[in-house]
Amino acid sequence: MDDRARLKALLVERSVRLGDFTLASGARSTYYVDARRTTMSAEGQFLVGKLAWALAGEHAPGITHVGGLTMGADPVAYAIAHRSWLEGQPIDAFSVRKQVKEHGLGQRIEGGLPDYARCLVVEDSMTSGGSALQAIQAVRAHGATVAAVLTVVDREEGARAALDAEQIPVLVLFTGRELLEAAGASPQSSSLSGITRHK
Repeated sequence: MDDRARLKALLVERSVRLGDFTLASGARSTYYVDARRTTMSAEGQFLVGKLAWALAGEHAPGITHVGGLTMGADPVAYAIAHRSWLEGQPIDAFSVRKQVKEHGLGQRIEGGLPDYARCLVVEDSMTSGGSALQAIQAVRAHGATVAAVLTVVDREEGARAALDAEQIPVLVLFTGRELLEAAGASPQSSSLSGITRHK
């Protein structure tokens, strides 16, 4: 099993939940991808870092920093930053707060993002693209540029169109459809046994 197939299996096993859910966008859905159960796992960190680093290197070269809206983006950004060090091309991570901190330095962006940075904004799962757009606005207000957005899972429910309107390329490791197809591919599948139905 190659790395991409293994990460897909891990997402199906750990993160796909079936049932009735309200998403961050406010939309209703019959499935939910609790991606942090994968991106925060030891194996998930390794696989996300390796695959996302390769994808970004191919389609968004010259990235200097990686991050997004806390907290879904955080483990994805850290995985990519760690992989960049192993590859000998270090890029630092940053984290965008949902609101400006009211104490200390009063920062919205943590991690020492310079205004010359060329950023990769990341997400664990995208629906409407709202979280990515918040991060993009914060990065731009800081004076840095956004070269691309990368998500582990794209639910294909409007995010790409919203980001296209901002003229920002979108890089996707998996679609929600891919994960659902993998989950239901075979009743005997070990991946299927890991799926939890939410009631």
